[in-house]
Amino acid sequence: MSLLQEKLAKYTEPQRVKASGVYPYFREMGSDQDTEVTMNGKKVLMFGSNAYLGLTNHPKVKEAAIEMTRRYGTGCAGSRFLNGTLDIHVALEKRLAAFVGKEDALVYSTGFQTNLGVISCLTGHEDYILWDELDHASIIEGKRLSFSHDFKFRHNDMVSLEKKLRLCNPDKIKLIVVDGVFSMEGDVAPLPEIVKLAGQYKASVMVDEAHGLGVFGHRGRGVCDHFGVSNQVDLIMGTFSKSLASIGGFIATDSATANWLRHNSRSFIFSASLPPAAVGTVNAALDIMENEPERIQHLWDITNFALRGFREMGCEIGHTCSPIIPLFIRDFDKTLLVTRMLWDEGLFVNPVVPPAVPSASTLIRFSLMATHTREQVEIALTMIQKVFKKLNLI
Repeated sequence: MSLLQEKLAKYTEPQRVKASGVYPYFREMGSDQDTEVTMNGKKVLMFGSNAYLGLTNHPKVKEAAIEMTRRYGTGCAGSRFLNGTLDIHVALEKRLAAFVGKEDALVYSTGFQTNLGVISCLTGHEDYILWDELDHASIIEGKRLSFSHDFKFRHNDMVSLEKKLRLCNPDKIKLIVVDGVFSMEGDVAPLPEIVKLAGQYKASVMVDEAHGLGVFGHRGRGVCDHFGVSNQVDLIMGTFSKSLASIGGFIATDSATANWLRHNSRSFIFSASLPPAAVGTVNAALDIMENEPERIQHLWDITNFALRGFREMGCEIGHTCSPIIPLFIRDFDKTLLVTRMLWDEGLFVNPVVPPAVPSASTLIRFSLMATHTREQVEIALTMIQKVFKKLNLI
C-alpha cells in the first residue's frame, strides 16, 4: 500500500455511518425531480430539491431541450474560447445581462466553475477579498485560488465587515463577496448595508444569486433587484441548476470586467461549453418565470405557510425568510438519524453537517418548490412533528 493509500484508508467515517444504518448520501431516484419521487420502488415526498419553480419536468422546458439537441447536437466538443461558442450561447448571455440589469454576461458550464473562475482571477497579490463566513464552498475555493489577501467577516455582521475593510490598504482593490440567499440557513444578505459600506471604502461587491433567482425580486430577478441595489452591485452571479432547471452558471457585470474575464478566467477558457440542451432549457425556464408570476407567488404562499407551521411546532429555524427552511438539530448523529426516520415516513429532506456548517449547527434542510401543494406541505409538517417529538426535539 502506498503512503497515499495508507493515509486515505484511515478515513472510515462513511463506513461507520453506513454500519449504523443512517447513511444519507447518494440516495438513488428512479424518477424525475418532482414533488414526489420514486426511490427503491417507494414513493416519497421531495422536500430536498433546489428546483424552486418546479420546472425540471415542465413540458415546455423539456421540449426546448430536445429541440436544441435536434438543431445543435449533444455537445460542442470544445471550450467557448476556441470552437465551442454557439450563437445561442451569445444570445443567452445578452438575455441574462439584460435580465439582471448589467451590460454583459458570461455563461459557464457550472455554477461552481463560475465562482471559482471569477473570484480567482479578479484581484491581485496586493488586493483584498472579503467574504461572509457562511458563503458557499465555491466562493471559498475561488478565494483560495486567488493570490490576494482575504478577510472573513462574521455572518451578516456589518460591524465585522467594516472592521475588515478598515484593515485594507485604501489604495488597493477590495472585493466583497456574499451569497444573496445563504443556501443552508435560508437567510438573506443585508445588501443595502453592504453596498453602503462598499461605497464608503471604495470596494466592489459581488453577489451570488444562486438561490435568489426565481424566488426574489420582480419576475424572479433576485435579491439584488428585491433590494433595488442591482446598479450598486458590480458582479451578479447566478446558476441554472436551481430555478432554471438545468446546469450551468453565469456572471453578469460591466463590459470591461466581462472582457477581462473572457480572456483570463481559467474555468471559462479551459472548460467545455454549455451543452445546447441546457441553453434551450434555461431560455424556456426564463420564459415561464417572466410570464407566470403566479408561480412565484404560490411558492411564497406555501413558504409562509410552512414557516408558520414550523414556528407553531416549536422548531428552531433561525433567521430564514426564504423557501430554504433550516431545522436545527445541533447534533451530528441525531441529524442523520432524523433524516433516516423521515425517509422511512416517506419524506426526503437533506441533512447538513460539517463541512457545510459548523459542528454545532447541524440541521435538516427543508426546501420548497412552486409545484408543492398546501396538502403536501401539511403532510410533511405532520411527519416532521411525529419524528421530532419521538426524539424530544420539540
